[in-house]
Amino acid sequence: MPQPDGLDFLVNKADWKQHRFDAAPAPAIGDGQVLFRVDRFAFTANNISYAVAGDLLGYWRFFPAPDGWGRIPVMGFADVVDSKHPGVAVGTRCFGFHPMSRYLVIEPSAVGAGGIVDGAPHRKGIAPVYNTYSPAAGDALYRPEHEDALMLMRGLFLTSFLADDFLADRGFGEQAVVISSASSKTAIALGFLVSKTGRARAIGLTSPRHLEFVRGLGCYDEVVPYDAIPSLDAARPAVYVDMAGSNAIRHSVHAHFGSQLRHSCTIGATHWEERSGGDEGLPGPKPEFFFAPGQIQKRSAEWGPHELQQRLASSWSDFRAFSEGWLKVKRSSGRDAVERVYEDTLEGRTDPQEGQVLSLWDEA
Repeated sequence: MPQPDGLDFLVNKADWKQHRFDAAPAPAIGDGQVLFRVDRFAFTANNISYAVAGDLLGYWRFFPAPDGWGRIPVMGFADVVDSKHPGVAVGTRCFGFHPMSRYLVIEPSAVGAGGIVDGAPHRKGIAPVYNTYSPAAGDALYRPEHEDALMLMRGLFLTSFLADDFLADRGFGEQAVVISSASSKTAIALGFLVSKTGRARAIGLTSPRHLEFVRGLGCYDEVVPYDAIPSLDAARPAVYVDMAGSNAIRHSVHAHFGSQLRHSCTIGATHWEERSGGDEGLPGPKPEFFFAPGQIQKRSAEWGPHELQQRLASSWSDFRAFSEGWLKVKRSSGRDAVERVYEDTLEGRTDPQEGQVLSLWDEA
């Protein structure tokens, strides 16, 4: 049966403020391929971080685009509407990374209990976790009534879960975990995990505009605005988790804690416009980029994939329940909605307690 036309949201890789839509006939598939109809997807500040690290971590390679343009990966649900692969049935609903588009064609290289792995040539060398689509029917984290929460926070929660595990596993001896951009959902998840275990104090850094919201969450042991970083106790060892990507904030934290800063890692870039400048003369440890797939591979080898999924599912259940107290899901559809949410997120105009769920299928 013919499918409605396709539609792709593209951003200029040299200037993210420039964006456009490309329309084309629905993709035709060949032997061994599968056609997804992208149903809904989430868009958060975390997706801006994918653009920041697009070349460094290969995010631009997920979905091919015209020269000079990129398709930002988003997490969402899609349904198989055509399949020429014997292991993938039409009607299969999957969670995973999708483009901000109406359709996605994949070439499964493996189909099993662990999911459907896209083996398309352009995704060769990308970490398996990014190329795997999880059928809802066999997904330990899936509940139909929780789809919005899964789209909005499953991916970023996984990052926070692994970052928290990485810090505990490495044994830096920190008594405080200092987290910038504390109002971002990835930071909230990390603050929740650190505070819940009690192994260190979770300290959130945020803007004055978000101070009241972040303090009201209850997942941080202490919350201060960026200009109050010098008020923090620097006598105890700490680690810095950079969700903001701001050079100025990073220098302020490093200068304040000095030799008591045992580790500094970068995860996000919510303050992407403040990332200019280098780390020359930066006191304390050299910042390292946290690569979540590396920790997944380590724990999968040590615990086994099943045990890792069970631990993740249990921890996710606690965080999802916690999020019901503050997360407000906002659903919208169509080109105008996608452009509006993208531009608001890029410019930092979004409300941190809102979660944007989008679709390029206009609702009736």
